[in-house]
Amino acid sequence: MLLHHEPIIRVGILINDEIEFQLKGNFRVNGQLIPEGNYNAIEHNKLIQTNFAKLPFLELIPEDKAATFTLRKVKIGIGFHWEQFEDQEFEGGLILQMEEGKIRAVNSVPLESYLKSVISSEMSAMNDLTLLKVHAIVSRSWLLAQIQKKSDCKSTTDWHASSKASAHNEGTVEEIIKWYDREDHESFDVCADDHCQRYQGISKVISENAKQAVDETCGQVITYENEICDARFSKCCGGITEDFENVWQAVSLNYLTAVRDFDEDNLEVNQSYFTSAPKAWCNTSDPKVLQQVLVDFDRKTNDFYRWRVDYTQQQLSELIHKKSGIDFGQIVNLIPLKRGKSGRIIKLKIVGSKKEIIIGKELEIRKWLSESHLYSSAFIVKKHYKNDELIPSLFIFLGAGWGHGVGMCQIGAAVMSKEGYKLDEILSHYFSGTAIEKRYSK
Repeated sequence: MLLHHEPIIRVGILINDEIEFQLKGNFRVNGQLIPEGNYNAIEHNKLIQTNFAKLPFLELIPEDKAATFTLRKVKIGIGFHWEQFEDQEFEGGLILQMEEGKIRAVNSVPLESYLKSVISSEMSAMNDLTLLKVHAIVSRSWLLAQIQKKSDCKSTTDWHASSKASAHNEGTVEEIIKWYDREDHESFDVCADDHCQRYQGISKVISENAKQAVDETCGQVITYENEICDARFSKCCGGITEDFENVWQAVSLNYLTAVRDFDEDNLEVNQSYFTSAPKAWCNTSDPKVLQQVLVDFDRKTNDFYRWRVDYTQQQLSELIHKKSGIDFGQIVNLIPLKRGKSGRIIKLKIVGSKKEIIIGKELEIRKWLSESHLYSSAFIVKKHYKNDELIPSLFIFLGAGWGHGVGMCQIGAAVMSKEGYKLDEILSHYFSGTAIEKRYSK
């Protein structure tokens, strides 16, 4: 990707029937001056109606850089256990556009300004400078790679029958294999939530460290064979990162392959891997490190490296029925058919008294097995039976890590930074064979 100047990007913030917003400073719409104040936009006959315009598309452009706007009731953590609403303030322009009969609010903002918010939203803005620089380069790389491949990057959903016969039903075993990338973002570049990268405008504290980290790495990306890397990251790999193709489309990326989080000895993924806590950069309980990586609502989660979730027979059966829309009857067994190198389950057979289905990939598994999302799909299941019953009464999930595990482990990178590793050493550890290049100046 050849860039001559800093890109302006479009970030999808929220979608609703009505959007309330406050302008702090003067804006213009089609040359018309819109003074600061409180406004709301509603959908009316497929148009966006405000007290200053009634059009299918509105772009509010700030008169100067100091002008900002606040969006009310922005939902964050969508679908996760920390889902909540916030009022959020943004720099740049505000675009209101019709989308599926609702109004979509989009923030148009210079990429470097966007990044200052991202690294302050994804982790504490009070982090040490090295870690913030690492995250700035990774986030910038990911975003530019997504924009570059936007026309080719589509969600794929495969529904087909397996040739294997079911042990509990006559016939074949249906497979539901899904993965989720940025397929639903056709009218903007990225969304503002965990689906892409957390972006909460200037609502979060943007420290001098965060500003310095972005400024000093301006335009820098990681590349592999001169191409900008699709640099992925998650909270905690659990000890080993995962191959890209096991989480998303079946494409092998040499810089997104499984690596041992701590360069010491081989680590075999077996039952003891899940029941012990092997040494890894991300195996830490250091409050100073965790405070840097886990922002506010994330800090409610402190058992991310090794975790346990218990379900009774009734709880698990009702949960899977609710999340899948499929009546399996009583859940008899959960059988991992394919695991990645990190231990994450890529294909899982769910065996019920009425039906059995194979599901994947990792995020779909996590969605079916939790009210929000299971921490990761790296887990084993222990079953308990009452007396001589043939159906388990209790399912115990013993898991590792938090997130998909591909690319950079944020907690691992934080520990490496604390222990004195340099920016290029951290990046080359998680993204093998890459180089750091500057692609534009501000």
